Amino acid sequence: MRSIFKIISAGLLAIIGCSLLSFHNHPAPVSESIRKTLVLQADSFSTAVQQLQSALLNAHNKQTLQRRFRETRLAYKRMEWATEYFDPLTSRSVNGPPVPETEPSGQVILPQGLQVIEELLFPRVAPSSQNELADLLNKLLVNAREYQSYFERATLHDWQIMDATKLEIFRIEALGLNDFDDPLSQRCFAESAAAMGSVYEATIRYKPDNKYLYELSAKAISYLNHPVGPDRFDRAKFLTDYCNPLTRELTRLQKQLNLANIRYNRLLNQDAATLFDSDAFNRNAYTAAPEDSVTAEKITLGKKLFFDTRLSGTMTRSCASCHQPAKAFTDGLVKNLDITGKKTILRNTPTLINAALQPAQFYDLRAPSLEDQVNNVVNNRDEMHGDMKISTKKFWQDKVYQKLFAEAFPSKNRVSIDTAEIMNALASYIRSLTLLNSRFDIYMRGDQSALNQSEVKGFNLFMGKARCSTCHYLPLFNSTIPPRYMQMEAEVIGVPKTAKSKYIDPDPGLFAIQPQKFNRHAFKVTTVRNAAKTAPYMHNGVYNSLDEVMDFYNKGGGAGMGLKVPNQTLSPAPLKLTAKEKHELIDFIKSLNSQ
Repeated sequence: MRSIFKIISAGLLAIIGCSLLSFHNHPAPVSESIRKTLVLQADSFSTAVQQLQSALLNAHNKQTLQRRFRETRLAYKRMEWATEYFDPLTSRSVNGPPVPETEPSGQVILPQGLQVIEELLFPRVAPSSQNELADLLNKLLVNAREYQSYFERATLHDWQIMDATKLEIFRIEALGLNDFDDPLSQRCFAESAAAMGSVYEATIRYKPDNKYLYELSAKAISYLNHPVGPDRFDRAKFLTDYCNPLTRELTRLQKQLNLANIRYNRLLNQDAATLFDSDAFNRNAYTAAPEDSVTAEKITLGKKLFFDTRLSGTMTRSCASCHQPAKAFTDGLVKNLDITGKKTILRNTPTLINAALQPAQFYDLRAPSLEDQVNNVVNNRDEMHGDMKISTKKFWQDKVYQKLFAEAFPSKNRVSIDTAEIMNALASYIRSLTLLNSRFDIYMRGDQSALNQSEVKGFNLFMGKARCSTCHYLPLFNSTIPPRYMQMEAEVIGVPKTAKSKYIDPDPGLFAIQPQKFNRHAFKVTTVRNAAKTAPYMHNGVYNSLDEVMDFYNKGGGAGMGLKVPNQTLSPAPLKLTAKEKHELIDFIKSLNSQ
């Protein structure tokens, strides 16, 4: 293991030498030399796939197959910064999740690629899987050659390269340090070192005398090359001492180069120097149009509407009835009562804090925007039993609202209120509840006194041994997949009907919206931020404390507890957390409370 790490470290020195040399021998634009390198890397990836195919066909032993697979993954990681950015659709087939995915259209995308192949090779190679492996490797080779073809004809722009390389460091921070895409082969540090080396190789070409970039990259890769083990690796130190300075330097370099300033709307701002900047995330990212963005006037109007019972059919319930500011915009109940007060609603009330940082709303992900969520809740016969059209007439008769709507949505000769204006105003108020200002954020921005040792240890457990971060992604700690933040995951974890029940909760979850069997009992992975304030937990409010939640995960979810959950996506293996480790994890979660 260590000899392989040393080879990678030596490879960085070779990369540095080649990068410096290339400036003397290749007068072509930097982007063109990088493109040519990517063609060669894509060819190396194809060769690695072919060598893995050969090992399979020649019936080599398990060790040879697994070694060839690891080499193939490293070949992919060396160009990941570019493949994920420039050709994301092919990349989903090459290194996408090993579970079926359902498109909004209802189309099912069956898994293939490296992560599926890994499951057939680790921890042992099943003789019966040879045909399946052969088929998967054939598809992988086609995609590997697609990369080569793509980079042979592509035109890469300098600003794209700088954007893509910084996003790769963010990808390493959020996904690369926790065996996210190699849970069985478990080579996350070697793979992250390979990816970081390629980032260095690309970016140093723009300023070969940048000693600071060299020193940062060399130290970061050296730290990755000498880990103390996945459960003891100090991720807090790695992020604060190496990753944050590195992405700040890449941001500085990009500005220094005075590259084209092409802007587009996305959740992670293009100017973000680190994942933890106070303005790193764009609360307007998931709006339908620029005119739907937040303004001070919309927030004022939306806040008043949020507390107004006239939105409900009975004139007795407002949004704040269930989303109470004093309770982190939840209600503290297992499940709230319906509008009649005679029965409970289907699910537990989630927090609205940072809801704007999700590309889909509700536990079953059925609403693609906050505006849709507002409309759904107001018109839901159990929750508010309202009617937007009726509400607009009520508010138009109110002179205070007439003034507020005119200020928030200026228009000539206004004679009424539009339902879309109500939805956008309420959504704007919810977007104003974007709060990434916890003690953890302050710590990651450089104030080491913001967290105590127990909380730092808890963070390292969260990112490592406890495997929380493989679903609750840094730094939002929800399941919006970084660094593109375009897709949100639902997981099957086997939540029981009651805390002591031996049966899974009957709520079908995502299955009711997308009726494929793998979606049965799948629910959105909610944020861990402010979790210390939002008990009870899970979609059905089954657990009253974070201690109970820790016990559930520590046992391996529902399947680990003996429940029948054949499609559980959470590993049923126990985490083997000690009482002290569970305490440290909870301490860390408390540090995520918004200030």
